[in-house]
Amino acid sequence: MKLYFTPGACSLAPHIGLREAGYQFDLEQVDLATKKTKSGADYTKVNAKGYVPALQLDNGDVLTEAPVILQYIADQKPESGLVPKAGTMERYREQEWLNFVTSELHKGLGALFNPKTPEDYKPVAIERIGMRLDFLAKQLDGKPYLMGDKFTAADAYLFTVLSWAPHLKINLDKWPSLGAYLGRVAARPQVQAALKAEGLIK
Repeated sequence: MKLYFTPGACSLAPHIGLREAGYQFDLEQVDLATKKTKSGADYTKVNAKGYVPALQLDNGDVLTEAPVILQYIADQKPESGLVPKAGTMERYREQEWLNFVTSELHKGLGALFNPKTPEDYKPVAIERIGMRLDFLAKQLDGKPYLMGDKFTAADAYLFTVLSWAPHLKINLDKWPSLGAYLGRVAARPQVQAALKAEGLIK
């Protein structure tokens, strides 16, 4: 199994998931500008979309899209508890969070990294993101993780996306519960291991 990643990108979420679930896997870094892997291969031959993540399975199949990869790796190791059992209301709540992160946070924050994004759009986008963070902060108030006491796949994704805020000059001080959440997740041993493997911390 091989995860194609770019340091700090949304591929960090399945990277954390793989470690939390106890997988043995390889990592292959991707340069998103050149679409080349660190070994010099053409990444578009792996994922025609040209962005990360992609998870190449042992049988050669390739999965893309962070929320889908997270659910796949969790479902293969249900004992990890990274997603609730299929068909339960808790599973749909988990999927609700994964969809919220991908549609309301990931896409909004991701657009701000694009140098072609018009300057007059950015304040509008940040205001919209702020409304989503207001909601999120209320949901996390008094809870260690999105689903309660247990770390799940949705937390791997939310942590990854929220960690972009400082790079985009979005100050999270307004939402103390979000800062506390980031610190709590960052302290997890497998999260530390993923961050170190990607060169994001020493």
